[in-house]
Amino acid sequence: MVLLTKGARGRKGIYNAGKWFSYFLIIGLIAGCGSVLFHYLCQLGIHYFMDFMAGYRPTPPAGEHHLLEPTTRPFNRWILLFLPALGGLVSGWLVYTFAPEAEGHGTDAAIDAYHNKGGFIRSRVPIIKTIASTITLTTGGSGGREGPIAQIGAGFASFLATRFNLSDRERRIMMAAGIGAGVGSIFRAPLAGALFASEVLYRDPEFESDVIIPAGISSVVAYCVYCLVYGWGSLFESPDFLFRNPLELGPYLVLAGVLVATGWFYVKVFYGTEKVFKNLTGVPNHLKPAMGGLCTGIIGFFFSHTLAFGYGFIQTALTTGLPITMLLTLAIGKIFTTSFSIGSGGSGGVFGPSVVIGGAMGGVVGQIFHQIMPGVVTAPGAFIIVGMAGFFTAVSNTPISTIIFVSEMTNSYHLLLPSLMVCSICFLMGQKFTIFENQVKTKVDSPAHAGEFMVDILQKLRVKDLMPAVKQVPHVHEEMGFLAFKRFFSETKQHYFPVMNKEERLVGIFSSTDIRSVIFLQEVEHLIVMRDIATTEIITTTPSEDLNAVLQKFTQKNIDSLPVVQEHDAGILIGMLDRRDVIATYNRQVERMKTTRG
Repeated sequence: MVLLTKGARGRKGIYNAGKWFSYFLIIGLIAGCGSVLFHYLCQLGIHYFMDFMAGYRPTPPAGEHHLLEPTTRPFNRWILLFLPALGGLVSGWLVYTFAPEAEGHGTDAAIDAYHNKGGFIRSRVPIIKTIASTITLTTGGSGGREGPIAQIGAGFASFLATRFNLSDRERRIMMAAGIGAGVGSIFRAPLAGALFASEVLYRDPEFESDVIIPAGISSVVAYCVYCLVYGWGSLFESPDFLFRNPLELGPYLVLAGVLVATGWFYVKVFYGTEKVFKNLTGVPNHLKPAMGGLCTGIIGFFFSHTLAFGYGFIQTALTTGLPITMLLTLAIGKIFTTSFSIGSGGSGGVFGPSVVIGGAMGGVVGQIFHQIMPGVVTAPGAFIIVGMAGFFTAVSNTPISTIIFVSEMTNSYHLLLPSLMVCSICFLMGQKFTIFENQVKTKVDSPAHAGEFMVDILQKLRVKDLMPAVKQVPHVHEEMGFLAFKRFFSETKQHYFPVMNKEERLVGIFSSTDIRSVIFLQEVEHLIVMRDIATTEIITTTPSEDLNAVLQKFTQKNIDSLPVVQEHDAGILIGMLDRRDVIATYNRQVERMKTTRG
């Protein structure tokens, strides 16, 4: 064994830290460049499809601006009716021809890759996802940008980990760092991006602690790259709303209930739509997004503000206000256009629409209470910001990262108290449904942690905890003749036989397999005693040993039973412990943990 000096160990630690920092730096750079490219493509698509073809020019949020000069083409509803179907046709062909796993909302696919595929994502997926999502979203399809950019960052990180022959665990961490970097940069919320990547994996309020620091590094780098190109600042510009009246918590409590009900409706419509399209077995998959796009276009024909991103309408609601009827149609219409655009197999994210839906419903509730009790609810726009956070919490089970998300996106940190209350209530009331179907309940339920939890659980248990399962078995004397043993063997179902000397001390052991070599040698069986068959290299355990170490001993020699001996005297046999009893104990512990958590 080579022992490293303290200085050598220190240099090795610095080298490893530098190596991983460089990995996360590269992921951040690529994710940031991917965000820049994706935003640029979206701007081009909106200009040439929605503006140039249909004369539809939705206003952007304050933190974004048109890259190209808007046209003067008159607004044409009829082109807008069929434009999403055209986009769905092209994006559907791309996805189902080259990368079927790029359909739908990309964050859920990344969650599935984390839990079930060792963090592996095919290298072509981010490319197809980028192109297909750009076409879907810029031809009027309703969706968000976080799904595509999450898969861009995650896909490159997975590719990098695979090229460097890293382990599944390391690939998962790098993939999650890519998610955080992509989402944090495109929404100008680096802290929230890092927290989101570690929180969105689970339904329960649980963080993937290994992910937070790597995702934080990558997210900061990606955010800087993105802002160096498109400018610094938050996505939305918000008035300086303040929370000063505890009586306002009453209306916020009502808002939480409204958001949960709307979130439940959103999830049901989204997955109901997805189920309907999947059951259309007579229709080719690549045509289904076109059908969904046509349904989206029909809604957009009457309510054009429900198409594409919709961030500009929330910006208008924050600064100058929008009528209740328009906010209500924006929220409900957005639920259906998103469900048709993405649930039919189109490509896009669900966080962006959730921000718009939640903000619009928050605006509705805020304006209603402002009319009823103007002395308490003085600024209905504050309900828009809290509504954004509460709604996405209700549908995604990510209360902490969502609060930070909305605070960073709006550059408003004065509403943390009502946001915390509303998000907590939304989380508690919304645990039975989620927009991310591939979330698992806890780490215990994740295949990615199956081996780790087995070790953790078994290390906490000792052999003494299984003493009722330790069997008192008949032993064999070392001087016993083989003929006498054959008679004994014919009357027992025992498979492992401890061998004792005349002082009743354990000196060997053998199994039923070990006697096969001599059981048919009748000419010498009268000369053999059991000492000749037994092995003296005995693998034993003691009452204080943990079950993980015991299980390793079982697998060393592929044996099914171990002698349990006294702590300080390996010659005194207590009994035999079977492998199946150890595994049964582990299964009982897991079930007990699931029952407790459930």
